[in-house]
Amino acid sequence: MDVATQKIIGAAIEVHRILSPGLLEMIYSQALAAEFEERGIQCEREVEVDVEYKGRILKGQRIDLLVEKQIIVELKSVRHIPEIATAQVLSYLKATGLRRALIINFGEKRLVDGVQRISL
Repeated sequence: MDVATQKIIGAAIEVHRILSPGLLEMIYSQALAAEFEERGIQCEREVEVDVEYKGRILKGQRIDLLVEKQIIVELKSVRHIPEIATAQVLSYLKATGLRRALIINFGEKRLVDGVQRISL
């Protein structure tokens, strides 16, 4: 695991430790962005991703968090990460040309059980 990924997971563990499971995804997104700021980790929230279809650009996809302009972080707050989340993140990676992503599920009792790494 690379250093950037370790920092992201460490920040997410801190948010999970303080807030626990059971809140809306939007709350975890705000808290994680604040935690990143405290730790000097650059991130953008709700980054629009364009999808190309037959030469047309389609709008409407959004990345939860883009960390250091290189790692996509998709947040969930559910009992178990749905399989469709992986497909969603893979489509984000293809659309952006990025190579790494994390799905972080704050709905798990232990956050480490809710972290999924994805690479192209």
